[in-house]
Amino acid sequence: MSNPLQEPASALYSIPAKYRGMENLHIVFWIIKDISWCMGWETLGVGMIVPTLFVALFISWRNRHIASELAHNLAVAFWICANSTWMIMEFIQRDKELFFGLLTGKQLSLIPFTLGSLILIYYYLIQRPNEINRRRTTTL
Repeated sequence: MSNPLQEPASALYSIPAKYRGMENLHIVFWIIKDISWCMGWETLGVGMIVPTLFVALFISWRNRHIASELAHNLAVAFWICANSTWMIMEFIQRDKELFFGLLTGKQLSLIPFTLGSLILIYYYLIQRPNEINRRRTTTL
């Protein structure tokens, strides 16, 4: 018996070469940002936020018609925001300072981490089961 949560064997997702190059460049930007954070290179680290986040948002926009891709790419964009918040708070030495009487500067990154997680939870608990049900009803 086949697993209804799996894509049909005939399903295919391909990435055009011009977009694949951009996705690979996105990884390079992200690595440079994180290496800069690790090494304490503040200007480069903060400067790499913009191209890293821009490409993540562009990839999300480009794949907006594919629900699973949109959800995962938006989660990545929120992850970059969270990661960048944490990095900046460390660079300005406010990562241990309390904000809003509730969260440290480092813990402020929980806000975008949570938003990205909520998008994925919504996708896997609500949207994906609905897609599977629609697929089942159209093949019957």
